Amino acid sequence: MSETTKNRVTAEVMPAPREQTERPTGREKLFAAGGIFGALAASACCILPLVLFSLGIGGAWIGNLTALYPYKPYFVTIALLFLAGGFYIAYRKPKMACEPGSHCATPASGRILKISLWSAALLVSAALAFPYVVPYLLD
Repeated sequence: MSETTKNRVTAEVMPAPREQTERPTGREKLFAAGGIFGALAASACCILPLVLFSLGIGGAWIGNLTALYPYKPYFVTIALLFLAGGFYIAYRKPKMACEPGSHCATPASGRILKISLWSAALLVSAALAFPYVVPYLLD
């Protein structure tokens, strides 16, 4: 078999690789939104009242947010599960090939998804560290 025949057979059997691009799917968006809402719920008992008070928003209703503290472990667990799934899909799962010029060929949508995942991860980390940092803040 000649070299050109081998190349032609190889090209027919193995198609040329297409450019891999970022394409957020509905599942990625769900995990990112779940991580953000879980992070907000986890921080609602502790960080949110402090932020609202710092912004000048006050009232007796802010004290009601501390009633969510017993549920904080559940909110953190849910947020961490969503974030783990979101990070897996965003970074570890193989990317799908995209047609040039289509919506998925624009990397901005994947960038926004990753920014929202990292923001939610920072908020969950702040919610977890808050009980340990508060004594230093209030001294």
